[in-house]
Amino acid sequence: MTTPADRLPQFVIAGAPKAGTTALHGALATHPGLYLSPVKEPKYYLTDGRPPPPSRHRGPGDAHSAREWMWRRSEYLRLFDGAPPGTVRGESTPFYLYDRAAHARLVADVPGIKVVVVVRDPVDRAWSNWVHLRADGLEPVADFVSAVRLEERRIADGWGPFWHYRRLGRYGEQLRDLYARVPRDQVCLLRYRQLVDQPVETLNRVSTFLGVERGRAHAVPPENVKPYVPDSGRYRALARAARAGAALGAHLPPQVWRQVSRPLVAALHAGRAARPSLPVPVRREVLEPLLPDIALLEELTGESFADWKGDTGRGHYSSRQTAGSEQ
Repeated sequence: MTTPADRLPQFVIAGAPKAGTTALHGALATHPGLYLSPVKEPKYYLTDGRPPPPSRHRGPGDAHSAREWMWRRSEYLRLFDGAPPGTVRGESTPFYLYDRAAHARLVADVPGIKVVVVVRDPVDRAWSNWVHLRADGLEPVADFVSAVRLEERRIADGWGPFWHYRRLGRYGEQLRDLYARVPRDQVCLLRYRQLVDQPVETLNRVSTFLGVERGRAHAVPPENVKPYVPDSGRYRALARAARAGAALGAHLPPQVWRQVSRPLVAALHAGRAARPSLPVPVRREVLEPLLPDIALLEELTGESFADWKGDTGRGHYSSRQTAGSEQ
C-alpha cells in the first residue's frame, strides 16, 4: 500500500539559482534509477501549506511568479505518482538553499532528505542573474553594478529572492545553516565549473551520493541560459510592455501568461548581442562584501575558493586532492 511518505522526494537539488541546477536536473532525469519531478521548481517547501499572498513579493513579475508556487500538498504529492517502484525520487528548487524556513520544512517532512548543492563564483552568478532578468524585460536598471547597489533597498521593499543578487551568493552562511539541520553526509556540494567541465565525473559523483549506478546519467544541453540584450530604445519599450504584462499576468493562470508573453520575450531576445566581459572595477565592488562569506565557505568545507577572489572569475578550482583548469 502506498503511503504519503512513498510519494515524497528522497533528495532535492537545493540551489543555487543560475548555478547549473536546470542542467543537473535534466541530466539526472536521464538516469533509469532516478525519478525527477516533471515540474521543475515546484517550490513546495518555500510555502507553509498556504498560497503565497499576492503582495508578498513586490518586484517586477514577482506576483505572477508566486502563482506558480505549488503549495497544495495533494498537488505536490502527485508529482511523484509516476515514479517507478524502486527509483529514487527527487525535485529541484534552487531557492531551498537560500530559504532557511525551507531547510526546517524539508527536514521535518523528510528526515533523511539528501541535498545536492551547486555553488558558482558569486559574482559570475549575480551577473548571470541580472542578465536573465534583463533578457526577460523585468530588470529596469540597465547597469549591473547599479542594480546590485539597489539590492538592500529592494529587499526592504519586498522584492522577491531572485532579485537578491549578492545575498543569493552567500553560500557560506547558507551552508552553515543547512548543516545545522542536515548531517553533512546527506549533503553533496558541487561546483558549477565541475558540472560544465567535468560532467561525467560529476554525474557519477552525484549518482554515488544518491545510491544509484554510476555511468547511467547523461549530460544534457543547458536550457536556462538567457541571452545578453543590450540597452536601446527598442529594448526599453519592449521591457516596459513586459513588466506591464507581468503585472497583469498576476491575475491570470501562469500557463496563460507564459503562452501570451512568448512573442514579447522572443522580440526582446531578438536584440541579443555577445555578452561583454565584466569590468574589473565592477567585479571588485560586487565581490568585496562577499569575501568574509567565501572565507566561511572555505572554513566549512576545507577547500580553497581562491579562484573566486580574483579579478576575472571563471578561474581554476582546487579540490582536496588536485588542482586543474576550469577553462
